Amino acid sequence: MKNEESKKPFFTIVMPAYNVEKYIDRAISSIQKQTFTDWELIVAEDCSPDKTGQTAEKYAAEDSRIRVIRHETNQGVSAARNTGTKAASGEYIWYMDADDYVDETLLEQVYASIERSPAQVVLFGHVEEYYDKKGMLQYTHSICPREHYFKTAKELRPHIIELEQETLYGYPWNKIYQLSHIRELKLVYEDVKLIEDIAFNIEYFMDIETLNILPVTPYHYGKKLEENLTNKFVPDYFTLHRRRIEMLFDQFSYWGICTEQVRSILGSLYGRYILSALERNCNKQAGMNHAHRYKWCIRVFSDGLFNELIPAARAKESLSLRIALLFFRWKRPILCLVMGRGIYIVRRFMPMVYSKVKSGR
Repeated sequence: MKNEESKKPFFTIVMPAYNVEKYIDRAISSIQKQTFTDWELIVAEDCSPDKTGQTAEKYAAEDSRIRVIRHETNQGVSAARNTGTKAASGEYIWYMDADDYVDETLLEQVYASIERSPAQVVLFGHVEEYYDKKGMLQYTHSICPREHYFKTAKELRPHIIELEQETLYGYPWNKIYQLSHIRELKLVYEDVKLIEDIAFNIEYFMDIETLNILPVTPYHYGKKLEENLTNKFVPDYFTLHRRRIEMLFDQFSYWGICTEQVRSILGSLYGRYILSALERNCNKQAGMNHAHRYKWCIRVFSDGLFNELIPAARAKESLSLRIALLFFRWKRPILCLVMGRGIYIVRRFMPMVYSKVKSGR
């Protein structure tokens, strides 16, 4: 007979950690404060050059529910999550970022929902917290879903497009997954920038039947304005996000529900990525002159996915996107390039204005 200490925990929390010595104290403390105590925390320490590992080890030495697994070389967030998944022993698994924190009732609320209606995944809302370069909180933006307890695939699948529209589908940290389903699928995080989370979720959700959505915002997602808006340039930004839209389109096609509404929403999201790419193409790191940017537009306009989705796209709330979609449908490269340049100037010289408009404020 197993004793109490060897009993498997209900939740495994996997926390990939790299270069987060400023934040990991707060993250781990917010787990230790949980009112539901049947959990284990696996910190997947990804060869940090700072004191992230030492801080995590200190907590592990004081709390038997906490383990630290160290990578000998830096392998990235996907590899760290995969390491944590292999070591997990809970019934449910949750991927929490080490620079975020959570309210103390999160696990209790998730557990109560599973007791009420067993589910393959539980989803909850979050609060975006925007910090300036000095680490001062500038403003917050809450994203709270409507409550649902889905018990069939037929019920839940049409709702997924709304989750994507509300930016709730892609993240892994606002969901707690059934570990047995991940292992049944042999599902791992792909080593790819920007879209590793949505790729994982699309595969996980493909054939599930049960989903609990909680109308709460217990997760605090920190966004650093300077880092997110000005410093990071990803050369493959558009290629990766085009793949994101294509994966979503393929998922709804597989489900047989690629309705006009779905095409409209996916087209609108795709339009946003095209608009963002137009702005990013103005960055010196893109290495593109006016002629290159013009040819880029022509290539996008001739793409099959563009012609499948952009004609159906609608943007009710964003004036800039409505204008952009008009230019896209007209297939006018010069108008698109002018708009991209304007957004580039705003993003570069007025990052707070850009961020607030982007987050819907």
